[in-house]
Amino acid sequence: MILRWSEPSGFDPDSDKRRTPMPRENKRKKPSLTVQITISLLIGIVAGIAMQSIPDIAEGYVKPFGTIYLNLIKMIVVPVVVLSIIQGIVSLQDVRKVGSIGIKTIAFYLVTTAIAVTLGLVAANLLQVGAGYTLGTEALTYEPAEPLNLMDTLVNIFPSNAFQPLADATMLQVIVIALFFGFGIIAVGEKGVPAKNVVDSFAEVCFKIMSMILKLSPIGVFALICPVVAANGPSVLLPLLKVILVAYAAYVAHMVLTYSLAVKGFAGLSPLRFFRAMSEPMLFAFSSASSVGTLPFNMDATQQLGARKEVSSFVLPLGATINMDGTAIYQGVCAIFIAQIFGIELTIAQQLTIILTATLASIGTAGVPGSGMIMLTMVLETVGLPVEGIALVAGIDRILDMGRTTVNITGDATCTIVVDAWEKRRERKKVAANLAANNPVSHAAPTPNRRGGGVLIIQMSYLIHIGTSRGSPGSWVQVS
Repeated sequence: MILRWSEPSGFDPDSDKRRTPMPRENKRKKPSLTVQITISLLIGIVAGIAMQSIPDIAEGYVKPFGTIYLNLIKMIVVPVVVLSIIQGIVSLQDVRKVGSIGIKTIAFYLVTTAIAVTLGLVAANLLQVGAGYTLGTEALTYEPAEPLNLMDTLVNIFPSNAFQPLADATMLQVIVIALFFGFGIIAVGEKGVPAKNVVDSFAEVCFKIMSMILKLSPIGVFALICPVVAANGPSVLLPLLKVILVAYAAYVAHMVLTYSLAVKGFAGLSPLRFFRAMSEPMLFAFSSASSVGTLPFNMDATQQLGARKEVSSFVLPLGATINMDGTAIYQGVCAIFIAQIFGIELTIAQQLTIILTATLASIGTAGVPGSGMIMLTMVLETVGLPVEGIALVAGIDRILDMGRTTVNITGDATCTIVVDAWEKRRERKKVAANLAANNPVSHAAPTPNRRGGGVLIIQMSYLIHIGTSRGSPGSWVQVS
């Protein structure tokens, strides 16, 4: 029998005196970054409403500061992603483990994206998003960007130049480059230690620069949201208010239902705690409409929730590229809206095609503002809807983009928490199995006593202590 002693909370073996409480500082506590961003967001909305009569001033003199801030974020994101992924792969020290995490991540993203577009279609059909409109469709024009087919997307994942994707911030190619460099450091063994040290050093420098840039977030958020509100006033929003409300209702439903169930069911994490920690990344994503730009905030939030750095540094950049839950909802709502405006009845088969196309098209789409319209073009062409219908929602695309980006990055964080929990569970099982194998147990099988005597059963048990990664007491597992 194993006895485990844990000291009472607050017990001091060296003293029997009551501890004197530390004197409180009289200094006024500075508001958290989340509070500052929230205040800046509200001020930006109010200022935008006040400047609706002079949107050119907001566009010409306020927006540049937001652009500068967003450029600074984009400047540091690529180095942070590359170095974080390399660090994560090297710390895992096992190519098979990287593959396991990658498969789980992609599978989770594809499943949630399919759920999202289905939810968008259901919401748009039930609420009749296109009913009651008298918008003219005769003069509509829209020049779609050239969409890539599946094989082109596959080819473009692998760059021919190691530096060009870094300069262009082509995230899927950047991830591939980082993967190969990480695998290379593992493959060379001891000779790769200097390279690992260089990566660690540069990563710390980049993280410091990132924290300096993030302190400017309140200014950046104000400068980003103010011109949007000033340019998209009631004159633009009100005619299409139903589309906005339906899309946002689906956004909220997907986050509350899908993500809450995922973090609670797979990771045992309270949804309230999850969304509380995610408030800062969600606010920034809403104001910037950039999944890639929100990466630094998301990495910090997921690590605060207990996700390991090596997992978050791999899953989140991948999610910023291939996870498009919010964009999928947007596509479902807009497809039904355009179909109803043009008087086209979509069959069940066509709507299933939309689900499949939107799910597969999410892979390789850039996590930057406006990328959703390219995906929407592909979806509309797949089911034969007029591409010109995109012009109907182009005026409110920025408003819709802010919401769908918020959903996208929340899905990235959800996947990180879930995959990390799966990996921890797998590792605990592996540890328990190894310990059981190293301590074989012999069982005396009960045999019936023909003379009616009793049977002596000898059974040995081992108590195996499994700790956790956050310094908690852990748990005891009985192996018999």
